[in-house]
Amino acid sequence: MRTEYVEAVLALVELVPPGAVVAYGDVAELLGSGGARQVGSVMSHHGSGVPWWRVLRATGEAPQGLEAAALQFYIQEGTPLVGRHQDFLRTGVGRWRVDLMAARWAPEDGDFDLIDAIAERLERRLHKLSAPDDEMTV
Repeated sequence: MRTEYVEAVLALVELVPPGAVVAYGDVAELLGSGGARQVGSVMSHHGSGVPWWRVLRATGEAPQGLEAAALQFYIQEGTPLVGRHQDFLRTGVGRWRVDLMAARWAPEDGDFDLIDAIAERLERRLHKLSAPDDEMTV
């Protein structure tokens, strides 16, 4: 994965406000580059330093394996939820998800200015060669 793409995804994720979420595909669309799988890969390998719980599947399901931790953030931030999240908190069993229709981030004009700047920087930098950040390149 190119370093430039990783940096752009992480910069965009940092713009998502508390209580709001985006799907992996939303991030790719806003950047005008990559797709949901590429964004998912960035988040799984490099996303621990940003609010990773605000990026999820298009179904509204939390990142796999991180459901319990994500649920704590969603509750703390007041993110709209549907399903049996209280049961999940109590017993570890119960299906729930983020209400994506209610919680999906709708960037405002100022946000779009920042998003455009990130996307333009990515576009410029992608035309230059870079070493992949695969931990195998010397």
